[in-house]
Amino acid sequence: MIDLLRRRLDSYAAADARQEEQALKEMLQELALYGLWRAGFFAVAAFQGGTSLRLLHGLRRFSEDLDFILREADAGFAWQPYFTTLVDVLAEFGVRCELVDRGKMDRAVRQSMIKDSSIGRQLDLSFYRGDTGRKLKVKLEVDTGPPGGSGFSYHYLDFPLDFELCTQDLPSNLALKLHALLCRPSIKGRDWFDFGWYITQGVAPNLPHLAAALFQQGPWQGVTLNLDQAWLQTALLERIGSIDWPAAARDVQPFLGAAQQAGLRLWSARFFTDKVARMRFADGLR
Repeated sequence: MIDLLRRRLDSYAAADARQEEQALKEMLQELALYGLWRAGFFAVAAFQGGTSLRLLHGLRRFSEDLDFILREADAGFAWQPYFTTLVDVLAEFGVRCELVDRGKMDRAVRQSMIKDSSIGRQLDLSFYRGDTGRKLKVKLEVDTGPPGGSGFSYHYLDFPLDFELCTQDLPSNLALKLHALLCRPSIKGRDWFDFGWYITQGVAPNLPHLAAALFQQGPWQGVTLNLDQAWLQTALLERIGSIDWPAAARDVQPFLGAAQQAGLRLWSARFFTDKVARMRFADGLR
């Protein structure tokens, strides 16, 4: 199994310590996804968020966390039943990790953390030195009370071995990204980078799912909206006009390669206003 990990690391062709560390984290993410599949997690949950876009759809930015939603709301969900299988599966690949359950039963989003210092020690690293006591960390989050109306799809990965993922489909994933753009108290450049990617891909948002998310949490909580193309574009333009774009660009820069970083010079209200104008909307949802 160690040869499998070495070949995978070599495929990244990391040029410095940061890239090598990101490669190790992504390998750990994929091993964790495989372990969760072996544990039966995807019978009840779906993969979503930035890491799903990177691993499954080629989004060109690094993403640190593994984000999931339950396919059906379950206030009693806990990570612990999946941990035994996850630990055993990771051990098959020589990964001796620590799993920390940070989930609080009074919160809809349940967190856990994988901490590992073993994967780097097994490989011939050129730059990253993880033997200084610093552990690789991958955070897992699952929304146990997701808004209704999501669509789902299935994808397959072949590292470390063939396995199947239930995922949130792209229109629904975009809907939750739009919810973050409109409702997140702080500005994350990563959200806006992903938004630009969706526009380039021509993905139309799942507006009923977005409406359910806005009703559930944020400034429009409890408000029944007539959420159509005009409402959404107006709300996005108001948000765009309030953002410190150089600060947003600095947030996302460490997660991008050199080519993507060059494009950050374009970030401005004018640039993202053009993105909004080019949004696609599904027929019947205008």
